[in-house]
Amino acid sequence: MTARERALRLLATRSHFRAELARKLAARGHAPEEVEPALAELAAGGYLDDARTAAELVSERRLRSGWGRARLRAELVRRGAPPDAVAAALGGIGAEDDLELARLAAARWARRGEAVPGARLAAALGRHLARKGFSQSAILAVLAQAGAAEEAGVEGEETDPAE
Repeated sequence: MTARERALRLLATRSHFRAELARKLAARGHAPEEVEPALAELAAGGYLDDARTAAELVSERRLRSGWGRARLRAELVRRGAPPDAVAAALGGIGAEDDLELARLAAARWARRGEAVPGARLAAALGRHLARKGFSQSAILAVLAQAGAAEEAGVEGEETDPAE
């Protein structure tokens, strides 16, 4: 099987970054002299597009997994996205978007019953949001909102962010 054929099979399962595909092809015994022309041909044909793949990954992970900017950036870099594709894909995510997603992630976490009783609640929620990749400012804002809700006696209920 040629490097081009194998690359097409890999692309049929999901989108790949150019560097990610090159690593996989090399691991399967294809020489760099065979891999580069195949990848160039696939890129010219529109089958291999790092910017599109980065945008798709960011969109999908934010909706399905509720990841923050830091976690998204780490995943893009781990997969081999070039810096310009990373910047373009993350460029549309503002601080307000990150805060809203952090609130939703905190509400999901509380509904799953993972809430820790007492004073450890804020620390546990903060760690959860940090693992999800949210910024420190978003985490602090969510924790402040959670503390206000707990003091008001509405723990576990979702509060309207517009209030």
